[in-house]
Amino acid sequence: MIYLQLFWSFFQIGLFSVGGGYAAMPLIQDQVVDLHPWLTMTQFADIMTIAEMTPGPIAINSATFVGIQVAGLPGAIVATMGCVFPSCVIVMTLAYVYYRFRGLNLVQGILAGLRPAVIAMIASAGISLMILAVYGQRTLPEDLLDFDGIALGIFLAALVVLRKWKCSPLWVIAGSGVAGALLYWLF
Repeated sequence: MIYLQLFWSFFQIGLFSVGGGYAAMPLIQDQVVDLHPWLTMTQFADIMTIAEMTPGPIAINSATFVGIQVAGLPGAIVATMGCVFPSCVIVMTLAYVYYRFRGLNLVQGILAGLRPAVIAMIASAGISLMILAVYGQRTLPEDLLDFDGIALGIFLAALVVLRKWKCSPLWVIAGSGVAGALLYWLF
């Protein structure tokens, strides 16, 4: 039964994750934290971090990691297949339709209409992870001044490094991890 639940949950994620892994984060969170309490929010944030750092699409990496957490290697295979299957069918269908009807204004209008929705989903995922990192919970607290100063400081420093010096994001992630480990160990 757990395999069917894993497949169906990640099938839905794969079906509705228009815009890639970052846009799928709220969908993944809803399935694995809210609907099926397979993970806590902290575990979800950890898995998202690992999924972002490992090679490959975030949705597929998270499906694999959640599947392993819930049902071992068979769970990882089932969850990954559930995530990939709808994408394969959709891409093959869209490629055929686009190739055949690419000159129509209706097709161009549909693609233009999807852009704002994808941007909103990516922003939602970023804001959710930022609130979790800075406040340690899923929603904004009543006292907005009760935040984790170390996490906020590392975020702001990483943002400045990325914007001002245009360093590789990999180096910024590694540096943030080292800085976090040292600062949390010291304080």
